[in-house]
Amino acid sequence: MPRSLAGESVGVLGLARSGLAAARLGLARGAHVYASDAGSSDAAKEAAEQVRRMGGDAELGGHDLAKLAACGRIVLSPGIPPTARVLKEEAIRGVPVIPEIEFAYEQLDSPVIAITGTNGKTTVTALIEHLLRADGIDAVAGGNIGTALSELAMREPQPAWAVVECSSFQLAGIHRFTPRIGILTNLAPDHLDWYDDVEAYYADKARLFTNASADSRWILNAEDERARTLIGDAPGTRLYFRVETAPESEDELGGWLSTGELMIRTEPGRTERVGDAADLQILGPHHVANALAAAVAARLAGASVQGISDGLRGFAAPAHRLEPVVEKDGVLWINDSKATNIASTRVAVRGMTRPTVLLLGGKHKGEPYTELLPDLQGVKTILAYGEAAPTIVADLEGRAPVERVDGCFEDVVNRARQVARPGDAVLLSPACSSFDMFRNYEERGRRFAQLAREGA
Repeated sequence: MPRSLAGESVGVLGLARSGLAAARLGLARGAHVYASDAGSSDAAKEAAEQVRRMGGDAELGGHDLAKLAACGRIVLSPGIPPTARVLKEEAIRGVPVIPEIEFAYEQLDSPVIAITGTNGKTTVTALIEHLLRADGIDAVAGGNIGTALSELAMREPQPAWAVVECSSFQLAGIHRFTPRIGILTNLAPDHLDWYDDVEAYYADKARLFTNASADSRWILNAEDERARTLIGDAPGTRLYFRVETAPESEDELGGWLSTGELMIRTEPGRTERVGDAADLQILGPHHVANALAAAVAARLAGASVQGISDGLRGFAAPAHRLEPVVEKDGVLWINDSKATNIASTRVAVRGMTRPTVLLLGGKHKGEPYTELLPDLQGVKTILAYGEAAPTIVADLEGRAPVERVDGCFEDVVNRARQVARPGDAVLLSPACSSFDMFRNYEERGRRFAQLAREGA
């Protein structure tokens, strides 16, 4: 049950969507809140004003360490990694730091479906929300997608299910956060610009299972060895989703593909068909796996087979995730701006059925681009751009058809237009973060779509 925070002093680091929501939640529950943000954008200024109007204290352009040190705990916005410099300051070393999802969970009545993994978690989160709502179940997606979990905690009435996308940064600091149903989509190296090594990154993902119990339901990728085994000996029921292989036994719970049909089994002896892979509107074989994981979760949460089947047929790709933008003169333009790591771009390229002009670049995240080589057979040209362009060229030159494009993002898109021929696809799947040219991957994707349409 939600509890009063009267008499508590709570610090909030970051005043973007989740940080502002946490500050509002704390104030609504009676806490004294000090919120700060190192930036001073117009959005941050408006957020700070909201905090002040509710009776809180807000600061932009930096953090008052004395005020943070006086707090009983500090709530961390998801955009701020646990390695942030301010968290290493001696003055606040003894103050507990928790992620926003942990703070919100304490005030949440709704059971939680939590989704994490390196790639696919946003699509799976959106799919589960869509499937449940298609069957008349009040479900809302939050966390690292859509609505901040703190907003859901303030909603009256609270939803029947909170469907929560969890990043590794958010999971790193959880203590009480306990999903009723948890999903691990897959694992691959990522965020190596923040983590010392990939094992440290995987260790934070493994915190999804921290509070596992016999009542927990875990949906795991059977065809990703690390994702399948990361759970260790945590208690709860395991369900597996798979596309390339058949269930290991008639007793295995989960979802699988059988001669093009999507099959699920969420309890012993009950196998159910929930659709046909050919009817999915989302591109690529990896999305079949996403659909199976989401279908299993929705069935566990009470959705009917018919509702799941109808929902799967009606689900379109979320923006910036292998999103078809426009086709003109025989060239299909595809926005996969959410692909901010090598593994995600590999999945995108594997799903292409046309000769592909690949736009690769942005802010380098520490992974070698040589890992793309096994999947580049259908790529006719790689256009390397942005801060990462020299590294991309150095890794791939002489081994793949790579060309460096200097200048602004519009120059990159114009060059793609020159290179592409009827029957080709132009794929923005950058394998890098967006922060060299854009505020986030959404802005990058919107600009790509705008330029693609304008030139069509």
